[in-house]
Amino acid sequence: MSNQLRAVTLTHVRYQKGDQLGHFLAWISLVPVFISLGGFVSHFIFRRELQGMFFALGLLISQFISDSIKLAVREARPETCVMLEMCDSHGWPSSHSQYMFFFATYFTLMTYKKLGIILRRQIWVAGFVVWPLALLTMYSRVYLGYHTVAQVFAGASLGIFLGCVWFWVVNSRIKRVFLAIEESSIGRLLYIKDTSHIPNLLEFEYENARAARRHPSYKRSE
Repeated sequence: MSNQLRAVTLTHVRYQKGDQLGHFLAWISLVPVFISLGGFVSHFIFRRELQGMFFALGLLISQFISDSIKLAVREARPETCVMLEMCDSHGWPSSHSQYMFFFATYFTLMTYKKLGIILRRQIWVAGFVVWPLALLTMYSRVYLGYHTVAQVFAGASLGIFLGCVWFWVVNSRIKRVFLAIEESSIGRLLYIKDTSHIPNLLEFEYENARAARRHPSYKRSE
């Protein structure tokens, strides 16, 4: 029986001791994990909106496509993989880059089309937060030695392409059944809803919460 140990690579990111930039970029490299576990899980628990749920589904599908391409191409990681103990996995395309650029693309298209806008200036979030995080994630994978430049650019290109395609599929095809999902027994049971037709969701929820407070039928019984 082999005594070799393997790490869970989902959160296992290495950097050179004493390298402050490497330490920062190691945390940046974990942004996809934070988005998946913190963002989309929280979204389902607290909001359960169809646009967000299909956004998450698209990320899962894109990750599956990226991993399938890796298995087919089987391009090795850079030589630094020995130090990182990552030589048993393939590098083209970079899954981290693919994930972040899919996320940035879909988020930007949702914002541009005003689908489920939460923040009044959400387009600024896309330009000054989401895209810089995507670029930093791509850079981190090269800097930390997990990928070559070609591998991260391949991942970014794939992410942008899949993000555009999935946005079109959801909003030109799947969106037609949003109402049916909303009115289904499961939709009603889990309070699944579509709010993409509301121009300013934050303002809508704020005004309705204030109105409900004044309405006797909404008051909580003591």
